[in-house]
Amino acid sequence: MDRNNMTKTVSVNGRDYSWPQSPLVLICCDGSEPSYMDMAMRDGLMPNLSRIVAKGEYRRGLSAMPSFTNPNNLSIVTGRPPAVHGICGNYLIDPNSGQEVMMNDPRWLRAPTILAGFQKAGARVAVVTAKDKLRLLLGKGLAFDGNAVCFSSEKADHATLAGNGIADVCSMVGMPVPDVYSAELSEFVFAAGVKLLRSFKPDLMYLSTTDYIQHKFAPGTAGANKFYVMMDRYLGELDAAGAIVVIVADHGMKDKHLANGEPDVIYLQDVLDSEFGAGKTKVILPITDPYVVHHGALGSFATVYCYGPAPRDVMVFIKKQAGIDIVLERPEACRRFELPEDRMGDLIVVSGGPQFTKVIGTSRTKHDLSGLKEPLRSHGGLSEQEIPIIVNRKTVGLTGQLRNFDAFAIGCNHVAKAAVAAA
Repeated sequence: MDRNNMTKTVSVNGRDYSWPQSPLVLICCDGSEPSYMDMAMRDGLMPNLSRIVAKGEYRRGLSAMPSFTNPNNLSIVTGRPPAVHGICGNYLIDPNSGQEVMMNDPRWLRAPTILAGFQKAGARVAVVTAKDKLRLLLGKGLAFDGNAVCFSSEKADHATLAGNGIADVCSMVGMPVPDVYSAELSEFVFAAGVKLLRSFKPDLMYLSTTDYIQHKFAPGTAGANKFYVMMDRYLGELDAAGAIVVIVADHGMKDKHLANGEPDVIYLQDVLDSEFGAGKTKVILPITDPYVVHHGALGSFATVYCYGPAPRDVMVFIKKQAGIDIVLERPEACRRFELPEDRMGDLIVVSGGPQFTKVIGTSRTKHDLSGLKEPLRSHGGLSEQEIPIIVNRKTVGLTGQLRNFDAFAIGCNHVAKAAVAAA
């Protein structure tokens, strides 16, 4: 670490970040409800994490809403909620064209990333994400000039020097490209992070996994524990290498099924069509993405467009449906959940119910649930907002309600304050 950099500050999106005291590795463990790591540590399965917690910090925080992957990963790397960076889901109606589209193109991102800000200030930056849907968004603004790398496990064999800042990734990692529906997709991220920390020597590194395992297995089960045992091994290596390690999640995960194992779904488009007529409303599910095996596009957050009926009338009707927690008109909802108004419908709907199990679908015939081999577990609502915030160093000044998008500030600023206080 260049000691001349120790006093440097990088400003991004109105927040100041001190140059990290050691290489900073920020891990977003996708779908990692706090109880996953809590149970694994309790059962002695994560000795490295237990040691990290003992010498560092373990707090709880909240994700951005909706509690989905893309909005929260971009909140973490911009340090701001979706109202600032613009990514409010995986899927939306384009306000300019009126077409339903995926939101994984970098053009949807309205704010610069902390990663790009640090590279411009002279830092070496590495980004490894499990799924390729996030890669372009996370890598926006990076210059692949020898000081940045950005690639996904899913498309590791497609990485090039020009497009990713690195080539021959599989040889470096020592693993073949994993199946997209596997724990190995996340293991590839961790293994790449360990190798890059040693060889590329980044100042900042962002590692983002996939929640395939969390969608399948509840905390404390054998399938979940196997994943966290694997994760613990790599945490030990990152910690031993001297990195500042900050661990957060993009969202939690909850069971979303009935006692018989069937998904607990309200098919909201069918319900609205029956009440107001076909074509009078449009339900958009921001969880929608190509990975239907994970969740069948069923989550606990939706936005509704009204083409004729007054939004207030539709809101009153939706509120009567079992398992609906919140229905708000767009201005109030966007203020409460820090969302971009121009990318949301007339109403925002959050489900869960007394047991947190209710999810929202569009029409019954439009959801492919054939890939769900276990009872549904999903996210998107308020009940999946709680996330862990773990640091392998002591911090100073962590007060108030922490958010997952405070993670870079914690690793850069609050660790530095603790180091100064201890000196």
